[in-house]
Amino acid sequence: MSQASPGPGPRGSAPDPTETEVMIALCARLLEDQRTAFIGFGMPQVAAILAQRLHAPHLVQVFEFGAIGPIPLTPFVRNTMGGPANCYRSLAWTNMNTIFAQAQLGLIDYGVLGATQIDLYGNINSTMLGEDYRRPAKRFPGAGGATEVASYCWRTIVIMLHERRRFVPRVDFVSSPGYLDGTPGARERAGLPAGTGPWRIVTSKALFGFDEESKKITLLGVLRGLSPEQVLAEMECKPLVAERVEELEPPTARELAILREEIDPAGTIIGRRGKA
Repeated sequence: MSQASPGPGPRGSAPDPTETEVMIALCARLLEDQRTAFIGFGMPQVAAILAQRLHAPHLVQVFEFGAIGPIPLTPFVRNTMGGPANCYRSLAWTNMNTIFAQAQLGLIDYGVLGATQIDLYGNINSTMLGEDYRRPAKRFPGAGGATEVASYCWRTIVIMLHERRRFVPRVDFVSSPGYLDGTPGARERAGLPAGTGPWRIVTSKALFGFDEESKKITLLGVLRGLSPEQVLAEMECKPLVAERVEELEPPTARELAILREEIDPAGTIIGRRGKA
């Protein structure tokens, strides 16, 4: 699948995009019109709203708490995932069981998630760091509904900062399944639907996919101004590299204007201007 265009508008990028703005813009370009997307709170949601404003007006957002197809009101407000602004003009209001049942039936095209750690086969850790679950070095809020999203959506997109400690050979804890150990049929043996799984990883510096045969992370593109070698040097695991690595355009002036002036003028998610 080709990367979606950000649409017409001013050329070039506005100065000093934050790392979060880069990730949101790259993720939004991947979301197609007239598709369903299971959206998590924070960056995934802002990316979906940006996609709706630019090139995917009929993208159907699906939320864990039950809303289907809303057109969220902006500006974005912190801690309001299930609030009325996020449910504006929803096509339907259901419940958590119904939403996950629809995903299990194959009705959700994309899942969009954040992650603390990810390994060579796309397994996600959002639970803890360390070797002892009972006494971890650090504990996080956990997966919530991310396990179901990663299990049942056809294509899962992961958004995360590009930091060496986040890309590891093996995650400390599998919160949400990727391709597990990477062997043929590993997901199916675990009871997961065939054809589902991680599809893209969007970072603040690069875009990754997954090799069809080995299921390993594969570098597909790097942000303009960076080299593949620079990106790979900031990863503990060593992914595959595509034969042709694409140059990714930074956020355009139009993308940043919508993010900063319409969606998140307070910088709740995207951060303050001029800070990377």
